[in-house]
Amino acid sequence: MTEIMLALWIPFIGTMLGSACVLFMKNELSDKLQKILSGFAAGVMVAASVWSLLIPAMESSREQGMGKLAFLPASIGFMLGIFFLLLLDVLIPHLHVNEEEAEGPKVSLKKSTMLILAVTLHNIPEGMAVGVTFAGVASGDGSITMMGAVALAIGIAIQNFPEGAIVSMPLCSSGTGKGKAFLYGTLSGVVEPLAAIFTICLAKYLVGVMSYLLAFAAGAMMYVVVEELIPESAEGEHSNIGTIGFAAGFILMMILDVALG
Repeated sequence: MTEIMLALWIPFIGTMLGSACVLFMKNELSDKLQKILSGFAAGVMVAASVWSLLIPAMESSREQGMGKLAFLPASIGFMLGIFFLLLLDVLIPHLHVNEEEAEGPKVSLKKSTMLILAVTLHNIPEGMAVGVTFAGVASGDGSITMMGAVALAIGIAIQNFPEGAIVSMPLCSSGTGKGKAFLYGTLSGVVEPLAAIFTICLAKYLVGVMSYLLAFAAGAMMYVVVEELIPESAEGEHSNIGTIGFAAGFILMMILDVALG
């Protein structure tokens, strides 16, 4: 169990290292680079949703004797995850990168705070995804291996690296000091291990519905991809660059899951 608790912090380390870019780089991220990074993150999350979450969810259902209906828990869990993130999107005020108008309830918060909330909202399903896979390992679910769960954590950490930079560097360019920008970027990733721990604690009481939980995390991640990352990578000119980033992220996560899982 100690190994699992330590592994939960792998994605957070990726965010922290990415946020540290603000301490060494002078210029803000170009639009082209932001498109590539958004596409890359989307590719990682789509591949993780399929290989690390949805496929294991259906395999878990088959092991429970559902046969050709093994898709049912995955489908229900997936839609519940979509609606959960939709609810958070409506209830939490946040501001996406390169956007001027905030989403969610109208509140008088700083632009930097709203940007951090947007990334924090993005990180919740990632933390849940990592948590539910390790919960599956701890419960003895045969469809999930320890190395498969670690592969997912590493994949999320890799896509969190540019994500941390996307948070900290715009904050710095808007007038926030480098130290504070690094701190804020790092804190945006703290929600991931916390969400993972919460999911593991919850899963202890829901062992029989592991397939639903896996698909729930996949749905939550896919909501972020479709609602946020893909539009960011395709906005304006040079959208093909975002597509290339998506392909690179998808292939990397697929390799990690198949090779390590």
